[in-house]
Amino acid sequence: MPSQPSKTLETFENPMPERDYTIRIDIPEFTCLCPKTGQPDFATLHLEYVPDLACVELKALKLYVWSFREEGAFHEKVTNTILDDLVAACAPRFMRLTAKFNVRGGIYTTVVAEHRKTSWVAPEIVNLP
Repeated sequence: MPSQPSKTLETFENPMPERDYTIRIDIPEFTCLCPKTGQPDFATLHLEYVPDLACVELKALKLYVWSFREEGAFHEKVTNTILDDLVAACAPRFMRLTAKFNVRGGIYTTVVAEHRKTSWVAPEIVNLP
Protein backbone atom coordinates (compact mmCIF):
# COMPACT_ATOMS: atom_id res chain seq x y z
CA MET A 1 0.00 0.00 0.00
CA PRO A 2 1.63 3.32 -1.03
CA SER A 3 0.18 5.39 1.82
CA GLN A 4 -0.12 4.48 5.46
CA PRO A 5 -2.02 6.13 8.31
CA SER A 6 0.09 8.51 10.38
CA LYS A 7 -0.25 10.57 13.56
CA THR A 8 2.14 13.16 12.11
CA LEU A 9 0.50 16.47 11.21
CA GLU A 10 2.53 18.61 8.83
CA THR A 11 2.11 22.33 8.29
CA PHE A 12 3.26 24.97 5.85
CA GLU A 13 3.88 28.68 6.27
CA ASN A 14 0.75 30.83 6.17
CA PRO A 15 1.04 32.84 2.93
CA MET A 16 -1.00 35.76 4.38
CA PRO A 17 -0.26 35.93 8.15
CA GLU A 18 -1.13 39.64 8.30
CA ARG A 19 -4.80 38.92 7.48
CA ASP A 20 -7.54 37.09 9.37
CA TYR A 21 -9.16 34.63 6.96
CA THR A 22 -10.98 31.35 7.43
CA ILE A 23 -10.02 27.94 6.10
CA ARG A 24 -12.86 25.40 5.99
CA ILE A 25 -12.17 21.71 5.45
CA ASP A 26 -14.81 18.98 5.25
CA ILE A 27 -13.70 15.41 5.95
CA PRO A 28 -16.63 13.11 5.08
CA GLU A 29 -14.96 9.73 5.65
CA PHE A 30 -13.85 9.74 9.29
CA THR A 31 -14.08 6.36 11.01
CA CYS A 32 -13.18 5.03 14.43
CA LEU A 33 -14.45 2.14 16.52
CA CYS A 34 -17.02 2.14 19.31
CA PRO A 35 -15.02 1.39 22.48
CA LYS A 36 -17.94 -0.63 23.88
CA THR A 37 -18.86 -2.84 20.91
CA GLY A 38 -15.92 -2.56 18.49
CA GLN A 39 -18.34 -1.62 15.70
CA PRO A 40 -17.33 1.15 13.32
CA ASP A 41 -18.50 4.72 13.89
CA PHE A 42 -18.68 7.03 10.88
CA ALA A 43 -18.57 10.81 10.96
CA THR A 44 -18.11 13.89 8.86
CA LEU A 45 -15.59 16.29 10.38
CA HIS A 46 -16.00 20.00 9.66
CA LEU A 47 -12.84 21.95 10.44
CA GLU A 48 -12.82 25.75 10.43
CA TYR A 49 -9.84 27.81 11.47
CA VAL A 50 -8.16 31.18 11.28
CA PRO A 51 -4.45 30.43 10.80
CA ASP A 52 -1.69 32.36 12.49
CA LEU A 53 1.78 31.50 11.19
CA ALA A 54 1.08 27.98 9.89
CA CYS A 55 -1.59 26.07 7.95
CA VAL A 56 -2.37 22.35 8.07
CA GLU A 57 -1.10 20.38 5.08
CA LEU A 58 -4.02 18.42 3.60
CA LYS A 59 -2.38 15.10 2.68
CA ALA A 60 -0.90 14.84 6.18
CA LEU A 61 -4.35 15.65 7.59
CA LYS A 62 -5.87 12.86 5.49
CA LEU A 63 -3.33 10.33 6.78
CA TYR A 64 -3.81 11.59 10.34
CA VAL A 65 -7.60 11.16 10.16
CA TRP A 66 -7.09 7.68 8.68
CA SER A 67 -5.01 6.73 11.75
CA PHE A 68 -8.17 6.59 13.91
CA ARG A 69 -9.80 3.89 11.78
CA GLU A 70 -8.82 0.99 14.07
CA GLU A 71 -8.97 2.90 17.38
CA GLY A 72 -11.75 2.68 19.91
CA ALA A 73 -12.89 6.12 21.01
CA PHE A 74 -15.92 7.86 22.44
CA HIS A 75 -17.16 10.65 20.15
CA GLU A 76 -16.46 13.36 22.72
CA LYS A 77 -12.88 12.19 23.36
CA VAL A 78 -11.85 11.67 19.75
CA THR A 79 -13.21 15.09 18.71
CA ASN A 80 -11.28 16.87 21.46
CA THR A 81 -8.12 14.82 20.80
CA ILE A 82 -8.16 15.77 17.11
CA LEU A 83 -8.68 19.44 17.97
CA ASP A 84 -5.82 19.36 20.50
CA ASP A 85 -3.47 17.71 18.00
CA LEU A 86 -4.35 20.24 15.27
CA VAL A 87 -3.86 23.18 17.65
CA ALA A 88 -0.50 21.77 18.77
CA ALA A 89 0.59 21.40 15.13
CA CYS A 90 -0.35 24.82 13.75
CA ALA A 91 -1.20 27.13 16.71
CA PRO A 92 -4.13 28.85 14.97
CA ARG A 93 -5.74 32.08 16.09
CA PHE A 94 -9.06 30.24 16.22
CA MET A 95 -10.14 26.69 15.43
CA ARG A 96 -13.48 24.88 15.58
CA LEU A 97 -13.97 21.19 14.93
CA THR A 98 -17.51 19.89 14.46
CA ALA A 99 -17.84 16.10 14.34
CA LYS A 100 -21.21 14.88 13.02
CA PHE A 101 -21.49 11.18 13.72
CA ASN A 102 -23.87 8.98 11.74
CA VAL A 103 -26.88 7.42 13.39
CA ARG A 104 -26.28 4.56 15.82
CA GLY A 105 -29.25 3.01 17.61
CA GLY A 106 -31.51 5.84 16.48
CA ILE A 107 -29.22 8.55 17.90
CA TYR A 108 -27.13 11.10 16.02
CA THR A 109 -24.24 12.73 17.88
CA THR A 110 -22.62 16.05 17.04
CA VAL A 111 -19.63 17.24 19.07
CA VAL A 112 -18.27 20.77 18.70
CA ALA A 113 -14.91 21.74 20.21
CA GLU A 114 -13.18 25.11 19.92
CA HIS A 115 -9.82 26.73 20.58
CA ARG A 116 -9.19 30.48 20.72
CA LYS A 117 -5.76 32.07 21.15
CA THR A 118 -6.09 34.37 24.18
CA SER A 119 -4.59 37.35 22.37
CA TRP A 120 -6.86 37.02 19.32
CA VAL A 121 -9.96 39.16 18.88
CA ALA A 122 -12.44 38.04 16.25
CA PRO A 123 -13.08 40.61 13.51
CA GLU A 124 -16.43 42.32 13.48
CA ILE A 125 -18.96 40.70 11.16
CA VAL A 126 -19.93 42.84 8.18
CA ASN A 127 -23.53 42.52 7.02
CA LEU A 128 -24.00 43.96 3.57
CA PRO A 129 -27.43 45.28 2.52
